[in-house]
Amino acid sequence: MTSFVTHIDGRPATADELAPLAFAGFAHFTAAQVRDGRIRGLDLHLRRLRHASQELFGRALPDERMRALLRAATAEGPGDHSLTATVYSRAGEFTADGPAAEPAVLVRTGPAATGPEGPLSLATVAHERDLPGVKHVGEVAKTHLLRQAVAAGFDDAAFLDRRGRLSEATIWNLAFWDGSTVLWPVADVLTGTTMSIVRRRLDRLGVPQREREITPADLPTLAGAVVMNSWTPGVPVHRVGSAPLPEAPAFLDLLHKAYAAEPLVAP
Repeated sequence: MTSFVTHIDGRPATADELAPLAFAGFAHFTAAQVRDGRIRGLDLHLRRLRHASQELFGRALPDERMRALLRAATAEGPGDHSLTATVYSRAGEFTADGPAAEPAVLVRTGPAATGPEGPLSLATVAHERDLPGVKHVGEVAKTHLLRQAVAAGFDDAAFLDRRGRLSEATIWNLAFWDGSTVLWPVADVLTGTTMSIVRRRLDRLGVPQREREITPADLPTLAGAVVMNSWTPGVPVHRVGSAPLPEAPAFLDLLHKAYAAEPLVAP
């Protein structure tokens, strides 16, 4: 089959149900690449949805209910596709109502994606996301800063927090390489599912990893950098701000190898 779906609570969404959600900003989501009807890091996606629902709504759907909703959507499309599961309150936004209501779930599927090939250049911009630990919707700054970066001759933007530390990029986690160790920036960031997959697989492969604060001044001492998200475990970065970064094919191959080692799991 080649059709994609938009479901609310496991059934086709109607226009009347979707209309109140247009441009709404009080919700959270997870995004995944489905391959042969299965998802890498399914446990991480479920954990993300659970945590964010508790944070925003004070309650979360059971994992088995969420898995059933994901199954209903993946079963109707091709084996390989993109999937986004968004959890929201029917009470809407700009109201104190809603904690007593069970969260609703919108699941959308679409064409499979793999992300850009790179290498990318990243502008550095001062920015900190609200509720950085929650993958929430309505973040106008991400698109605005991306477009400003492109207008300035870059491919995308990386964020500097108030302490001058590199944290993340618009829709990406950052990872760096010192020639032997994978470096993860210390800052308030959204821990991506792909990032978590890579980290636990690198552990099993015995690859050294370290968390450290990274500022633009540190970049000339590093041996490589990538961005990663649900599309891909690594897109090479060749420049951050005014600092060039060397090609690091071994680093990129290592990240892709680690990601590929994660089994695909059916919802």
